Amino acid sequence: MRIHVINPNSSVDLTDAVAEAARSVVSPGTTITAVNPSKGPTVIEGSYDEVLATYHLVEEVRRAEREDRPDAYVIACFGDPGLDAVRELTDRPVVGIAEAAIQMTSFVAASFSIVSILPRVRKHLHELVHRAGATDRLASLKLPDLGVLAFHEDEAAAFETLRRVAGEAVREDGAESIVLGCAGMAGFARQLSEELGVPVIDAVEAACRVAESLVALGYRTSKANTYQAPTEKQYL
Repeated sequence: MRIHVINPNSSVDLTDAVAEAARSVVSPGTTITAVNPSKGPTVIEGSYDEVLATYHLVEEVRRAEREDRPDAYVIACFGDPGLDAVRELTDRPVVGIAEAAIQMTSFVAASFSIVSILPRVRKHLHELVHRAGATDRLASLKLPDLGVLAFHEDEAAAFETLRRVAGEAVREDGAESIVLGCAGMAGFARQLSEELGVPVIDAVEAACRVAESLVALGYRTSKANTYQAPTEKQYL
């Protein structure tokens, strides 16, 4: 089985970190390939960045479909950019890391908080939670003004911020689980879970395990209606 993990931004360092997190949790015999576009924003920190990155993400999927189709795709950005568009391009399972992490909380806790990045993404996070049907379980959103690359620039300081706000979510907001709402936070869930005493879900790890399960069960993206291939037309 091969899972193709696509980091939609153009940061190679972030792609390497995501790949390491993915490989640490998949089953023996599952291969992770991880790529990022060579063009586009180096990080995705708002709607404008997401729109620009989605075009290049789609091109990466089209290339993979032509050249060497994987068994499943994981979109490794917590905004889940281009998720529906990619599902139109392939019958392989396509998993967004936000949808996977949010859905996974329902199996282990009655409530959850998302610890993410900049305050400006609050609206988008609410939309992701609503799409997952989890609004009534959301305890809080914690947005401590961390950039996507904060863990690569000063890991110790960024982790201390992450620890502090996740602790507030548990103690003050009633969160019974925590979702790490940025691919740049990959690799820190276990330590936080041990310290906080609640499940802390790494979105990249969750998505890769969901993708594995879908492939193992033989499920593919439905082409009955919504995710049919794009209609034939001229693109200028």
